[in-house]
Amino acid sequence: MPSPFSAEDRARITERLLDAGRLLFTTQGLRKTSLDDLVAPAGIAKSSFYAFFASKEALYLELMLRQAPELHGRLAAVLDGAANARAAIEGFLHATVRMLDQDPLYRRLITHPEEMQAVARRMGPDELVRAQELMPLPAFLDAARGKGQVIDADPDELLGVLQTVLLVPLHRKDIGEHRYDAVLDRLIGIIATGLTEE
Repeated sequence: MPSPFSAEDRARITERLLDAGRLLFTTQGLRKTSLDDLVAPAGIAKSSFYAFFASKEALYLELMLRQAPELHGRLAAVLDGAANARAAIEGFLHATVRMLDQDPLYRRLITHPEEMQAVARRMGPDELVRAQELMPLPAFLDAARGKGQVIDADPDELLGVLQTVLLVPLHRKDIGEHRYDAVLDRLIGIIATGLTEE
């Protein structure tokens, strides 16, 4: 049976769904966003949503994957431009925290881990490959470990230690606005120094 949407219609509707998703997911979250909310700006029926995305989570995932190449490029440039492994790790962590501060979509996922889990559960093999290709840190750590610049530890453990820094912005008020930047800088410095052999 032929699709009721032309290629031009599909492209236009997909972009409208993505725009609506970006706005709604960042302002009210995944759970509170209904299919009615998403399809209204696109001018389609609720049942037609599934001709474009398998679920709300799949729409959220597509939003993330579409902006990931730009973020990957910025983070890879930080890693590649550093003078040594410690500076690369420090620069990467600072850039990642800045990205979370500035990007409402990623900030929402970090501050609402249940939404991150819901989106991750919808990742199929193709999406996993796309996501892994866009993460510059594991390859950097492998190369640096091979050169003896990073401590010899389980790669997953290293990533876990680095990911703990992403939890700090969630506790900004607990830490105190007056000392947050200094605490974050100190923590990043301690982690980068502790993970490197230089």
